[in-house]
Amino acid sequence: MSIQMGVGILVQTLYFFTDLFFVAKLGDTAIAGVTSAGNIWFVVLALTQILNVGTVALISHAVGAQQRDRANLVFNQSLALSLAMGVTVFIGVYLVSGHYMRTVAADDATARAGIEYLYWFAPGLALQFPMVAMFATLRATGMMKPTMILQVITVFVNIVLAPVLIVGWPFGPAMGPAGAGLASSISIGIGIVLCAYYFHIHEKYVAVHREQLRTQLTLWGRLLLIGLPVGLEFMLMSLVMAVIYWLIRDFGSPAQAGFGVAQGVMRIIMLPAMAVAFAAAPIAGQNFGARRPERVRETFRWTVVISVLLMMLLTVVCQFASPFFMHIFTTEEAVVAVGVQMLVITSWNFAANGIIFSCSSMFQALGNTWPTIMSSAVRVTIFVVPALWLSTRPGFELVDVWYVSLASMFVQAAISYALVQREFGKKLIVTSPSTAMGAH
Repeated sequence: MSIQMGVGILVQTLYFFTDLFFVAKLGDTAIAGVTSAGNIWFVVLALTQILNVGTVALISHAVGAQQRDRANLVFNQSLALSLAMGVTVFIGVYLVSGHYMRTVAADDATARAGIEYLYWFAPGLALQFPMVAMFATLRATGMMKPTMILQVITVFVNIVLAPVLIVGWPFGPAMGPAGAGLASSISIGIGIVLCAYYFHIHEKYVAVHREQLRTQLTLWGRLLLIGLPVGLEFMLMSLVMAVIYWLIRDFGSPAQAGFGVAQGVMRIIMLPAMAVAFAAAPIAGQNFGARRPERVRETFRWTVVISVLLMMLLTVVCQFASPFFMHIFTTEEAVVAVGVQMLVITSWNFAANGIIFSCSSMFQALGNTWPTIMSSAVRVTIFVVPALWLSTRPGFELVDVWYVSLASMFVQAAISYALVQREFGKKLIVTSPSTAMGAH
């Protein structure tokens, strides 16, 4: 499951990297604009995760308890909710993009590049929601392969369209950042069509039932309640990135571009550990629904061990290969220098990230994701307050931001681990079959 999940995450990440690779041909201003605008994409990702986590938790519990009718109802309600969220996001992106970009961008040219990108990417951002609802349902039932294949197809379309629409290779209008947004929107639209076709023809466990698409606010509330903390966690991460963009804007567009590229590189480097953690959630969730607490604990132990070992190996890679990774996307040496410095320092928190990912997956499996927001809020506070204070001191440098971020991540990992153990103590004792039989 981790391998298939990893391929799926990689393909999703390639949307960003494909756009970034060709946008980089336009210079560091375009890079800074698109990567700064990517923070809006991260907010939308947070909203999709609310839907994703709630859907996976409720459907995996239903599958584990062998409640097929319940799983079908949750799927249809998730799909209905996704449509409402997609429309809201489509309108919201157009309303906030201009103000956001003019606030964080280093200059007007950077702001314009980001606004153009977001306006053309808005349809794709909205269409992600029904796609997430369908993918989350497949993931909750243990079906990873279809989502992987569909994502590969959509990213291939994006790879074909990006050079044509961004830089006009070998023919095309050369739309620049706007072309990057349009290429992604078209690709996601094709993905939605293919995903709907798969559900109609091949999916047997769940299906679309019109009568179940009618709004049930109680179930919508349940889906949102489970997923909301994870969504808030992503939004807090988005807040951290927005603060960083604001803090480093006085260092110019090369600094913002370097940070943006390095952030993208980190996402793909950490992909193996993320795949392990994300695959663990439906496994642990089904065992929790089936009242097998010992298997939930075992899943967590192996998830932590594998994630941390992978992350430690990737830390070593990052210490030596950071210049190589940065040069894949840009030849601007000022941009490369910022990105390399950030990667070398912050890669030391990769192991902490592995623990955080593992803990997050267990909270999803148990159906209580609120502890994640607690650890994230502490991390944001520990980062933002010192970083803002340091920015007012003489001799403030970019390296100060990276070191504060490094320290805050270890604190979050320790808090997350402690909260998981507390949650296990509360929920995994009373769910044992032998305990239930004895009580009966």
